[in-house]
Amino acid sequence: MLVSSREKKLIKKILPRSIIAFFRKAIYPEKIYIVDENLNSLFKTYYQKIAAPDLSQKTVIRNSEFKVFSKNGGDGILLYIFSKVGVTDRTFVEIGVEDGRECNTANLSINFGWQGMIVDANKELIENAKIYYQDKKVKPVHCFVNAENINKLLLGNNFQGEIDLFSLDIDSNDYWVWRAITAIKPRVVVAEYNAAFGLRPITIKYNSDFHYQRDSYFGASLAALAKLAKEKGYILVGCDCYGHDAFFVRKDVADGKFIELSAQEVFYPNPGTIERIGSLEKQFELIKHRDFDYV
Repeated sequence: MLVSSREKKLIKKILPRSIIAFFRKAIYPEKIYIVDENLNSLFKTYYQKIAAPDLSQKTVIRNSEFKVFSKNGGDGILLYIFSKVGVTDRTFVEIGVEDGRECNTANLSINFGWQGMIVDANKELIENAKIYYQDKKVKPVHCFVNAENINKLLLGNNFQGEIDLFSLDIDSNDYWVWRAITAIKPRVVVAEYNAAFGLRPITIKYNSDFHYQRDSYFGASLAALAKLAKEKGYILVGCDCYGHDAFFVRKDVADGKFIELSAQEVFYPNPGTIERIGSLEKQFELIKHRDFDYV
């Protein structure tokens, strides 16, 4: 997906000219070797301005947000996180991408030479993704993911052990799928949380055949994901301001670079849902009779 003229103007407005040049240089595969050096430069020239010592980690992550291909400000947040923790083999797995044109890994693969697998349950959309990514080292896979098949999916596609990034947004059994994963050990995890659940430590009750019904009953709360993350050896470092994605860094990777924040500290409501339905209390009132698990 091409960046719209409006988005280009916005990016140019919030980023210095040197950063725009950095993105242009990183597009070309033969220049991938400069990515680590330029990420470090990116941090020094831009992020030092938004990461002043007197700013909280939540504020710094908020300041780092911008969108190139992500749904919200995740592209900027991920660049900031990796500028701090570095990269290894630039490998990712992202589940829940639709046609792959607007997701958390598109910017990394298209502009930074990352490789990996993108997965979606919609076969037609994945076929479109295959066309879109045909010249990239990205493998689009059609699969309806659940807790029973996630490890088989990963291992069957040669993903095992440490990878740089795992992103999950399936509007269903997100909590249960992440809990079931043993095949990979990502350094950074992005997971969608359901802001309509507020700060209750809840997830939808597991149903291997759950399909999103276009209402507010899906996924898990930020508090539930933060608790699961801690059990799996990760810390919550921040969220995007649209109340959509939470960002976690493996504890050993985060050491000395990020501090653990609580769900209460970094929670954002979803402004679109508030505009459409109303307050968080009203949102939950509509679904409180459904089946939940408190974790």
